[in-house]
Amino acid sequence: MAEQMDCGGACSGCNVEGCGSRTEPPKPTARASIKYIIGVVSGKGGVGKSLVTSLLATELNRKGYKVGILDADVTGPSIPKTFGIKGQLTADADGINPAVTESGIKVMSVNLMLPQDDMPVAWRGPVITGILGQFLTETNWEDLDFLLLDMPPGTSDVFLTVMQQFQLDGIISVSAPQELVAMIVGKAVNLAHNMGVSVIGLVENMAYFKCDECGKEHWIFGEPQGKVVAKRYQIPAYTTLPLDPEFARLCDLGKVEEYDIAGALDPIIGQIEAIAARKDAATE
Repeated sequence: MAEQMDCGGACSGCNVEGCGSRTEPPKPTARASIKYIIGVVSGKGGVGKSLVTSLLATELNRKGYKVGILDADVTGPSIPKTFGIKGQLTADADGINPAVTESGIKVMSVNLMLPQDDMPVAWRGPVITGILGQFLTETNWEDLDFLLLDMPPGTSDVFLTVMQQFQLDGIISVSAPQELVAMIVGKAVNLAHNMGVSVIGLVENMAYFKCDECGKEHWIFGEPQGKVVAKRYQIPAYTTLPLDPEFARLCDLGKVEEYDIAGALDPIIGQIEAIAARKDAATE
């Protein structure tokens, strides 16, 4: 009891077994088979993190990189649906075998472990952060160039754990044109900066709708602010994506890999490759 009363909250340095106050999740082991880990984040939901994650993975895969996605939005997973992945995962003596998309992207998601894809996952924070550590370290990723984390919205348990424990090489923030969204997204960006994690890109999703008859761009949610927001939060690259019904159609069909983004993500891809190049040079 005395030991618990004197607890300073530093779980990582504590050797008291069975402490009921222990809240810090175990630190994932080394990820030797994964070269770089990139998080896709936002301070709020509904801005399209899963879509951006899927498109980034598809573009990196098209460039010849070996890519995986860890669906870290455990209570609201959507990556398997986007890629049309069905069926239960398997495992062997080495760990869990991830699902593989038609183009070869490896995917790990809690939805692939449920008997029904609409079955709710009602887990508390420590359970979620624990399972993410297992997904990272106990999945047979084999050799990946990039692992993308599709993060849940907000800056609570999962965000903090991933930032502290997963050795991220950078994050990409996703926003929408409204000033309110930009302000909330800024919370996640500022927290990442405070924790020493590089913010390498901003994707402003649903920035405009292009009329298929007149070709005019309509600002449904207000004038795009990607350039201003990127400058405000010192983000080196930004891009805008349209509000495109074709996105929704292909995601519903599980065929997001067929979407032609026409180079819109090139500034973000360039920053990801630059991070990798700097890290490679530092280890030589």
